[in-house]
Amino acid sequence: MTRAVLSLGSNMGDRLAFLRLAVQGFADVLEKASPVYETAPWGVTDQPDFLNAVLVVSSPELDEWGWLRRGQALEKAAGRVREQRWGPRTLDVDVVTVAGVTSEHPDLLLPHPGTPSRATVLIPWLAVDAEAELPGHGRVADLLAALPPADREAVHEREDLHLIP
Repeated sequence: MTRAVLSLGSNMGDRLAFLRLAVQGFADVLEKASPVYETAPWGVTDQPDFLNAVLVVSSPELDEWGWLRRGQALEKAAGRVREQRWGPRTLDVDVVTVAGVTSEHPDLLLPHPGTPSRATVLIPWLAVDAEAELPGHGRVADLLAALPPADREAVHEREDLHLIP
């Protein structure tokens, strides 16, 4: 069995509907879904705000490549077009970590290299697993605490939005 942490993001169209599409696409393997958070864009900042969430999933049949392929299929179903790195997207599904797996393959870096510096991933992850650890980096709570206050304060829980209606 593999257990994975997946990060979801959307900033185009019906953002919540696209996140829900991902949740539905992982429903058969879903252990936990975080609350929904709204965040300013990262990287390319001249674009709409994102909705973000984290899923914890597990399956006896999927390895790290299976998680990646499944996430990419959901991105495709959401009409994602990759035109600009860190640009606007209907749906982004990142494999953050897969238990017991590291990868330096350019198509699947594990753990995801951006995770230690992204409050948009760390905050939702802590919401579903207060004891979470990022392999090779330590406790997620410590990584979050090390970020500048402005990064943490830019992530706002949207209590009015729910991944599972």
